[in-house]
Amino acid sequence: MMSNDPKTPRTLGALAAFYLAGAYLVGMAYFLLVVDFPNVHDPLDKIALFAEHLRGLQLAYLAIYVVFGVALVVLAWTLHARSSAKAPTTMRVATSIALIWAGVLIAGGMAKNLGMETVVALYADDPARAITVWLGIETITAGMTGANGELLGGLWTLLVSLVAWRARALPRAIAALGVLAGALGVASTVPGLAVLVAGFALTQLAWFVGVGIALVRPPRATAA
Repeated sequence: MMSNDPKTPRTLGALAAFYLAGAYLVGMAYFLLVVDFPNVHDPLDKIALFAEHLRGLQLAYLAIYVVFGVALVVLAWTLHARSSAKAPTTMRVATSIALIWAGVLIAGGMAKNLGMETVVALYADDPARAITVWLGIETITAGMTGANGELLGGLWTLLVSLVAWRARALPRAIAALGVLAGALGVASTVPGLAVLVAGFALTQLAWFVGVGIALVRPPRATAA
């Protein structure tokens, strides 16, 4: 049974926010430094990479998509409870977007993990078939976790931060950072502006840290 202590939801939300920030850092480090995934474009080279780093990649996708999605649900409901009294309709929309984003991330991460294992098994006997299967899987998962993910994540961050600014549910600097992160996320989905994805990731990472710190601190009314 969940504790009735009002600190409990804030603590869980803070832990979720810190996890989300940490998952960003771990994901960036792993895919840039360990497997150098962004520079692999040929489908056959990708499958060879999967075969070499299968378990590591599966753990990475589990952490940065599946568990990330679960932590996102916790944080979304924590922020909903913190701000919904001031803007109930906007927060219902924002939280609904967050839940959709979490579901897409979880589904995409699971599909990537199963898909990699499938094509690695096919790779040894039929490389051409493995490529065909992976291209189908990659198209589907890219649609779930690519630009659509930035749109959903950006909209949620933007709406929550705008409400938090007006309601003073978060420190003004953190709310302003969230508005910037959300705007970058939404703008990155415009054709030709995909370069803004990196800015969205970095600013949202910093926003998660700021939100976690704000949730750890007691509300002003409680402190007074």
